Amino acid sequence: MTTVDKTEVEKFSKLAKDWWNPNGQFEPLHLFNPARVKFIKEKLIFYFKLNTNAQEPLKKINILDIGCGGGLLCEPLKRLGATVTGIDASKNNIEVAKFHANEMNLNINYINCSPENFEIINKFDVILNMEVVEHVSDVDLFIKNCSKLIEKNGIMFVATINKNL
Repeated sequence: MTTVDKTEVEKFSKLAKDWWNPNGQFEPLHLFNPARVKFIKEKLIFYFKLNTNAQEPLKKINILDIGCGGGLLCEPLKRLGATVTGIDASKNNIEVAKFHANEMNLNINYINCSPENFEIINKFDVILNMEVVEHVSDVDLFIKNCSKLIEKNGIMFVATINKNL
């Protein structure tokens, strides 16, 4: 069973080239991304007891961003030292994310898939489900599938603009 809502994937696939336009369709994400990154960084430093003053405080953290879109959240977390993997059901989104990360000289692993068909070798310290649950067909199944990808003592962030769990 899949949690992918094909209508939502098609919608975002058509918008993919606009991900990195701060005045485009994704302007709201660009506007609150600094606050979102700060919140995640602070919570991870506290939760994993990391060095706040380190240049790359997330150096030992392995993050999976589910529904990563064009990589707006992946890139700043990579700059903070994390090992970052981004997955998205839209092939176009992944292509844009890969292109931009390459342009920025950032090593981020981007994969076109959904959590239920993502094959992993090791689980992740952190799972991000940021502004994605409102775009899936079955939220409960989606969260269950995401939970299978996280380490026993890992942490999952879930945020949505217009729905909640």
